[in-house]
Amino acid sequence: MAKKAKQNVDKIVKKVNKEFEKTSAQIEGLVNDALKQFDSLQNQVQEPVRKLLKEIDELRDREMKRFHEEFERRLNEFHELQSSILERLGVASKEAGDEVKKLTDEVSKEAKTAAREAAPKKTTKAPSGTKAAASKPAAKTSAAKKPATTRKATAAKAAKPVDRSDLTLIKGIGPATARKMKEAGITSIDQIANPSAADQEKLKAFSNIKGYSQLGAEAKKVN
Repeated sequence: MAKKAKQNVDKIVKKVNKEFEKTSAQIEGLVNDALKQFDSLQNQVQEPVRKLLKEIDELRDREMKRFHEEFERRLNEFHELQSSILERLGVASKEAGDEVKKLTDEVSKEAKTAAREAAPKKTTKAPSGTKAAASKPAAKTSAAKKPATTRKATAAKAAKPVDRSDLTLIKGIGPATARKMKEAGITSIDQIANPSAADQEKLKAFSNIKGYSQLGAEAKKVN
């Protein structure tokens, strides 16, 4: 009985081992297939990447070559232009030197002529009284002209009208505040000096500025 039971157990163990080996073989086959698919997928991914990198390298080489060729061409043009300018400057310098020399000779000649003409000549000395008399009327004429000039300047200054739209003429209003007031509808000094009911409402928006209570009085001072 025990022997028979042992045989049954051995059969079961063998069957289990057989199934285990079979299952292991199947798992190993699946793993190998997965690895093959992974290698194939990796090759599929790497090939486009390698191709793209190769194209990038070729494009970079072409662009670098084109850049160097363009740089060389521009450099040669610059050298040609530089040589042309230097040649022209050399010619211009020579011509300018000739002109300067010619002008210097003329000026020197004119200076010698003027010096000869300005040489002291024998003249009759005028009486001292005549000289003094001639000087005094000139001084008087100058003194007479000065008040006339001053009167003209004063008249011109008085005739210049005040720009009533320039709110910065009012003490306490700067450019920024003036701009904001104009945006609010206060566009004239008169609207602050003698504000209407509507103007008073507009001015209330600026009650926080320094010296607000004195703006009306300051506006009336502007003439």
